[in-house]
Amino acid sequence: MIDPRRTDAHDATVMPRLALHDVSRRYGAVVALDAASLVVRPGTVHALLGENGAGKSTLMKIAFGLERPDSGALAVDGRAVTWRSPRDAMAAGIGMVQQHFSLVAAMTVAENVALGGAGRFDRDAARAAVRAIGGRSGLVLDPDARVADLPVGTQQRLEIVKALARDARTLILDEPTAVLAPAEVDELLSWLRRFATDGGTVILIAHKLAEVLRVADEVTVLRRGRTVHTARAHDVTAATLAAAMLGAPLASAPRGDVATATGESEAPGEPTRSRAPRGAPVLVLDGAAVTDARGVTVLRDATMQVHGGEIVGIAAVEGAGQHELLRLLAGRLAPTRGRATIPDAVGFVPEDRHRDAVVLDATLIENLALRDAGARTGLVPWNALARDADALMAARDVRATAATVPMRALSGGNQQKFVLGRELAGSPVALVVENPTRGLDIRATADVLTALRDARDAGVAVVIHSSDLDEVLAVADRIVVCAAGVVREVAHDRDAVGRAMLAAGSDA
Repeated sequence: MIDPRRTDAHDATVMPRLALHDVSRRYGAVVALDAASLVVRPGTVHALLGENGAGKSTLMKIAFGLERPDSGALAVDGRAVTWRSPRDAMAAGIGMVQQHFSLVAAMTVAENVALGGAGRFDRDAARAAVRAIGGRSGLVLDPDARVADLPVGTQQRLEIVKALARDARTLILDEPTAVLAPAEVDELLSWLRRFATDGGTVILIAHKLAEVLRVADEVTVLRRGRTVHTARAHDVTAATLAAAMLGAPLASAPRGDVATATGESEAPGEPTRSRAPRGAPVLVLDGAAVTDARGVTVLRDATMQVHGGEIVGIAAVEGAGQHELLRLLAGRLAPTRGRATIPDAVGFVPEDRHRDAVVLDATLIENLALRDAGARTGLVPWNALARDADALMAARDVRATAATVPMRALSGGNQQKFVLGRELAGSPVALVVENPTRGLDIRATADVLTALRDARDAGVAVVIHSSDLDEVLAVADRIVVCAAGVVREVAHDRDAVGRAMLAAGSDA
């Protein structure tokens, strides 16, 4: 029996807050975890790193009681435990904020915080609890706000408040900065640091290594289900962590892609320009406006063109109208007024793949068939689709045992690679991508940015929006800023783009 009181070599005098030793988990023929271990000391931020499919989320789901290990030991504060469900983990003071939020959009903040609690719902008590937690933690929320009306950064704050409402002293966060604007990232990392300083414990699953090195005390790296490296954060660099994650240095991608993927702070500089001449306009908006169901105009008189053979980057803070702009350009939304000239063959990679891009319980082959849904007639060519799915998996490094497994069997990063590969395989004349590297590891991020450049060089009109401004600057030929529903082109300069995103300055 493994001693659950065993600590790491960094400080043998401190009892771990959470310890997982020699944990293994298989899903059929897939080995998700192979004797993986993680020891987290109290009062620290501990980063958990690894490629997509390395086992990070599976290990944390076991820590939170969402999954059961096939073997291994779990201990909290030196006491061996076995979770029957997440309720047991929450009773032990562990909370988890998953990459895809578990909020009920139609409910208010207070109702979401109370959801899952014991006894009858007391609205006044729930509202008071939200205010009390905000006062203690600094995570202030309007208890009566409807979740559907909240920007993504505020929804994430709500997920943390939900955990704190159940007295969580250990927080597990899975890719919490993936869809946050730079200012929101700074705010979250500062809050996590304060939470740990005040005695809380944080386990942070992340891919942006610069963010990890800003906030973490210790790091653990998983590779192919095994723990391969644990160290104090001040003893490592982004380069050494990347090498540990990949098993070798990343040398095949352009320098700008590597810097963006690792989250290095230096600006990426000029993008790699297209090797082909810019073609004719493919996507055209002329005075296009969008009014939402509440009667609010969220996009105002947008006029722009995207030509074949170029990448246009869309820069915006959350809620500035960029989601509607992207859906206009992808042909998924009609303007309330004005005109949108969009070809039929437009590939689209939406931000929320679970809601808008895949069917989790369908196989990879069936998800590939969605590419032509609504346009195909006659019998579905399943044999050809199976061959195409195998080819897509090989070309895009989608890691799955077979194309016949359900989509939910893949890690989030591999799901994302599949969606992008599916859209590119459809030979689109235009491609619109929204946060395409969300949840991707270093290698996959570099591959995605290379694939977008390759599509551009082949004459495709490419539009990209990312909450990571450096990613937009690294890959785009032109930059269009969407601020408060107003669209305008801005010089390819980080400061100018930043000012325009905030609608500040005389030249913004």
